[in-house]
Amino acid sequence: MSYEIWNRRYTGSKYKLADWIFEIIDSQCSGSSFCDIFAGTGIIAKTALDRMSKVVINDFLYSNELIYKAFFMQSQYDKEKIEHYKNTFQSLQVIDLRENYVSTNFGGKFFSHNDAILIGEIRERIEKANDINDKEHSILIASLLYSIDKIANTVGHYDAYIKGHTLKDQFKFDLISPYHTESTISIYREDANILAKSLECDIVYIDPPYNSRQYSRFYHVLENIASWKKPELYGVALKPKPENMSEYCRATALDAFTALINDLKCKYILVSYNNTYASKSSSSLNKMTLENIKQVLASKGKLSCFEKSHQFFNAGKTSFSDHKEMLFLVEVNK
Repeated sequence: MSYEIWNRRYTGSKYKLADWIFEIIDSQCSGSSFCDIFAGTGIIAKTALDRMSKVVINDFLYSNELIYKAFFMQSQYDKEKIEHYKNTFQSLQVIDLRENYVSTNFGGKFFSHNDAILIGEIRERIEKANDINDKEHSILIASLLYSIDKIANTVGHYDAYIKGHTLKDQFKFDLISPYHTESTISIYREDANILAKSLECDIVYIDPPYNSRQYSRFYHVLENIASWKKPELYGVALKPKPENMSEYCRATALDAFTALINDLKCKYILVSYNNTYASKSSSSLNKMTLENIKQVLASKGKLSCFEKSHQFFNAGKTSFSDHKEMLFLVEVNK
């Protein structure tokens, strides 16, 4: 099999909403350049490629940047070489391999012990490969991350692993399918508020994290394996020391959002929002209210609101009986 960009579990994924979002963009907006400034899975940026001549994609997670490069970066790569690596990785036998960083830390927890040995071995071989370019390196790392996510012993994120059962060996390395496009693509791993100061784009789509759940902590295993710095890990969930912490998950979220909107130079701003602010879980409580967001956006231009019932990806225990996805559209004042 091969992986498409949406073949991963990711909190807040807009896979099921992308067509609806672009129906609104197609009918309400004009322009040829588009920025997904909190890109997450990259699904919205992927959908934009069919419509826009220029697409900017940004996220501050290292694992997401590698995934964007693998799928979107329009540079040369050797398909036969990539296929050779896939065949080599699929033929590895655990009995021939040594313990490694992944098996020592994550074996028997996030993965079976044997699967963890394979994952660590493959990651180390990619790191030491001296015959691959940046695009090929990104394809191999992204393929490993997608293969990991398919079998990880989690509820969909890596804040914790599932306890109390025996883990089966089920890891298999498969490749992602890179996309060809005629659009010009720019990929950034940047703080959105910093990027906004220099960004010039017709349409900017904004889908920030609204609650206290830091994505760098939610996906720390994938971040760790992607960056391969092999840090010391702490606690039951085996997390490294905090880094890449978002202001949008803190009490300062509204200040950050206000600054972002004020700094944007564009014709249209679209902001996704959902009504999880009514959640019983403190970690799911939104840091900005609906009225906060409306007030900030209305100061930038003509504000419209669209909404759609939506069963979102919920990896936790919180349930929502009347979940709605909202999309705010601002036609920016000239």
